[in-house]
Amino acid sequence: MSSTPPPGDRIAKVLSRAGVASRREAERLIEASKVSVNGKVIASPALNVTEKDRITVDGKPVKEPDAERIWLYHKPAGLVTTERDEKGRDTVFGALPDNMPRVMSVGRLDLNSEGLLLLTNDGGVKRKLELPSTGWLRRYRVRVKGSVTEPQLEQLRKGITVEGVRYQPMDVTFDRQQGANAWLTIALREGKNREIRRAMEAIGAVVNRLIRVSYGPFQLGNLKSGEVEEVKRRVVRDQLGLDPKPKPQRTRNKGAKPTMGKKR
Repeated sequence: MSSTPPPGDRIAKVLSRAGVASRREAERLIEASKVSVNGKVIASPALNVTEKDRITVDGKPVKEPDAERIWLYHKPAGLVTTERDEKGRDTVFGALPDNMPRVMSVGRLDLNSEGLLLLTNDGGVKRKLELPSTGWLRRYRVRVKGSVTEPQLEQLRKGITVEGVRYQPMDVTFDRQQGANAWLTIALREGKNREIRRAMEAIGAVVNRLIRVSYGPFQLGNLKSGEVEEVKRRVVRDQLGLDPKPKPQRTRNKGAKPTMGKKR
């Protein structure tokens, strides 16, 4: 006979929802003895908590989560999608406006890729949007050196295996030849690491520019490189199927909506 599960949610999920860290990062904080519940340091993420529990991270209280928010960010090439880079390279998060709350990226764009990167303050939203089960298309403009043939592109449309990794069929359109380069539009529903670059290399083409132009219903549009734009609450609610009644938000000193990214 199965026992009744304890009330509440896992501590890592709660920390992620509150924008403290991703679930994995939250588990690492717990392992490092930085998380306390009701005054006691916890040693395992296998703990459910409710709104009645007092949670602190590094001695600082974890407050109620804000309403779920999403931003569109036009990532420039040359930034890594990470909080800190061991090689000292510039990061996406270091380039965001000072008045941005703590945010997480939905997936990644590699160092030399540019275009639309979704940001959210909510770990649950991040996890939901990254799952392949959403079925959302990620669309890219891709420039390759030289030219490509239809038989080459047909390999991508059928799906291709590269060094033991299977890539699902891609929607590939040849747009135009521009001098020594060819422009393509490629759409896919999963997002494996460097998927387009590796698949193109496998058919003998080298990508020299890659721009993500959409992620599901969210479009890059006319957003300039380095700019940030918050998605309207109604749109977030409709696309994610959220409760129409927003959760109360914490008061911030700097509440202005960011419009331009700037490097610190």
